[in-house]
Amino acid sequence: MFDSIGWPELLVLIVVGLFVLGPERLPQGAAWLGKTVRQVKEYATGARDQIKSELGPEFDDLRKPLEDLRGIRNFNPRTAVTKHLFDGENPLDLNSNGNGQHQPPTPPKPQQRPLEPGERPPFDSDAT
Repeated sequence: MFDSIGWPELLVLIVVGLFVLGPERLPQGAAWLGKTVRQVKEYATGARDQIKSELGPEFDDLRKPLEDLRGIRNFNPRTAVTKHLFDGENPLDLNSNGNGQHQPPTPPKPQQRPLEPGERPPFDSDAT
């Protein structure tokens, strides 16, 4: 429930509650809010359980599309294209030859040596 509310927002809500309710009534207001949230959760759980008992196995068929919609939040276009075009294989895998067979890794590039004192760095006119 509080996934999108961080500590700064919570602190602002407490300060606003302190100004609106005052220091004497703030604990009572927090207790009322806690009871209300708990009661709403119980109502939602009861409704879900009742629907699940009435629908039976069809509840899972109804729930699957909802979980798919929830998964859209974490949608990554690159992963989707890779999954549909390459059957889940990573086309950017440098150790694969495209057949799913892995090749030995290529040796790393040699490290560049540091410049000597007074030596000018390389200049690429196309890059500037």
